[in-house]
Amino acid sequence: MELGIYSFVENTPLAGSGETRDPQQRLRDLLEEAELADQAGLDVFGIGEHHRPEYLASAPPVILAALAERTRNIRLTSAVTVLGSDDPVRVMQQFATLDQLSGGRVEIMPGRGSFVESFPLFGYELEDYEELFAEKLELLLKLRKSERITWSGKHRAPIDNRGVYPRPLQDPIPVWIAVGGTPKSAIRTGSHGLPMALAIIGGYPEQFVPMAELHRRSALEAGHPQPALSINSHGFIADDSQQARDEAFPAFALTMDRIGRERGWPPMSREQFDASCTLRGANVVGSPQEVIDKILYQHELFGHHRFLLQLTVGSIPHKKVLRAIELLGSEVAPAVRRETAKIPQSGE
Repeated sequence: MELGIYSFVENTPLAGSGETRDPQQRLRDLLEEAELADQAGLDVFGIGEHHRPEYLASAPPVILAALAERTRNIRLTSAVTVLGSDDPVRVMQQFATLDQLSGGRVEIMPGRGSFVESFPLFGYELEDYEELFAEKLELLLKLRKSERITWSGKHRAPIDNRGVYPRPLQDPIPVWIAVGGTPKSAIRTGSHGLPMALAIIGGYPEQFVPMAELHRRSALEAGHPQPALSINSHGFIADDSQQARDEAFPAFALTMDRIGRERGWPPMSREQFDASCTLRGANVVGSPQEVIDKILYQHELFGHHRFLLQLTVGSIPHKKVLRAIELLGSEVAPAVRRETAKIPQSGE
């Protein structure tokens, strides 16, 4: 199994002190986090696109370009590219350039997006949310296949036998589709034969098993080989369980309560948080052994090929984040790889 981390480059106040880092410092901390993840032998580092004041990741390709120069082996991906409010031609050009710069280590992870600020910002109507994504995904996949294309659609000017350059080093450049809890998205991803990154950030993981099954079944019905599956989760790791929960909870609560005020959720209690960190809960927070156990438990449910952890749900002191990355690379990843290597993955 591949293991990695992803970030939205949050820059919220640090719980306790209320201090917010200078944006330049936060971005430099991110470079150090990615460099350490690479040195620790992790497989993937992702940057998710957001257009909100508490995040510094409105331009993931720019950040990923900096990471490409600070790393040597780790794969670099968006997590997510909000494709419905972007231009697929520019997305392909940016990531093809990144792929060349990185020596063929780049992936694109389009998704519909969990926030909608980018749509009015770039002049799109929210009523077209679903249609925009479906149409632009079709265009992106066509661009991936062909250097020159002819294309027409409803939400973008037509393209008449134009070349799109540069071409990526990888042929084809990997495209993973980021999916939340929408069955239609899982079916669409499978019907294209594309790997799916399934976000599990609430509830119980077993509730998401039907999504993985829809993905697999749709691929089979469309005549595609079994595509890969990633589970993407919120979490944190420290040397022991109590420390992990004590360090993660204030940042989690600050972030989730802020979003909750927008969406009508009640505040998160410590009891709810602790319950979410148990084996069957959604949050992957704990000691290295607890995290190992949880990933392996989910592997029994999903047979997935990749696990990505959002380490910083809210701002956590940089040194503690670096320690979490060390533990993920030195203790969690080797144990998970060893155990999952004994089990044939789905589709093998």
